[in-house]
Amino acid sequence: MIQRERVRFLGNRLLQFVPVILLATFIVFGLMQLVPGDIAVTLAGENASQARIAEIRGLYGLDRPMLVQYGDWLWNALHGDLSRSILSGAPVLDTIARTFPLTLLIVGYAMVLSLAIGLPLGVLAATRPGSRIDGFVTGLASVGIAVPNFWLAMLLVSYFALQLGWFPATGAVAFGDDPWGALHAATLPAVALASGGIADVARQLRSALIEVLSSQYVRTLRAKGLSDTAILWKHGLKNVSVTMLTVTGLVFNRLLGATVVVEAVFAIPGIGSSVVYAAIHKDFPVIQGAVLVMVLVVISVNLLIDLFYTILDPRVARR
Repeated sequence: MIQRERVRFLGNRLLQFVPVILLATFIVFGLMQLVPGDIAVTLAGENASQARIAEIRGLYGLDRPMLVQYGDWLWNALHGDLSRSILSGAPVLDTIARTFPLTLLIVGYAMVLSLAIGLPLGVLAATRPGSRIDGFVTGLASVGIAVPNFWLAMLLVSYFALQLGWFPATGAVAFGDDPWGALHAATLPAVALASGGIADVARQLRSALIEVLSSQYVRTLRAKGLSDTAILWKHGLKNVSVTMLTVTGLVFNRLLGATVVVEAVFAIPGIGSSVVYAAIHKDFPVIQGAVLVMVLVVISVNLLIDLFYTILDPRVARR
């Protein structure tokens, strides 16, 4: 019975994501039409004749209505064809397959750092409210949120890469080619990206855990002689687990969006850099394909979070 409710719940959530994908891709497709300049003129050259410009518009389908262009692109995308780059002529799917793993490595690394550092800090502050440790963690979290990622990234490059020489200043290594080298090269970008994630996790866990530990039933457990450690692990963290799942999903999505700036500082050829380069040169197919893949990743993460919801709290699926 619980398994059936869980499957039905996830099926409903999956259906709800379909309009999100359509809306996100349509908005991006529409915004691309509002970008100043004519991509046909860019491809043909400034001194090209009107006949040549019209030929290029017809070749790339730029002379058709926007809805027709979007429908054709969506139909091809459903069949695994994300078109070709206008600039290079390479399949967009190949570009994404080459660049996206580098971005996912940095985001995954930053996510691990956010949880590995943020969770202990949050527990430490929540179990000592009002103390100097609590004030230190709260202040550190505020600094982590306030400091821009690109500024921290430049500081890390200046000190740890250029001055000490411990890490490379730019570039990236594919994880499949050299796992240790890939992690080594991704350390500084991941640290710069994780500063806000650590602060979010620590602050949210502290607030949620303080609320639970100050509740009436926890005071009753203490009156019955249960130790603080047992209350924390058996009741406190268990009750805030659903909240922290939500925070984890939000932090991941935020990190994925923030990679554009960090990749620019470290000259990493990830998907963020590809989108920026494509936007500058009006390479619309690359932008549309990259946005579609990023939306699918975000939706997959949200669906995974929903699955864990039903495991931690089966009442979610029943509702």
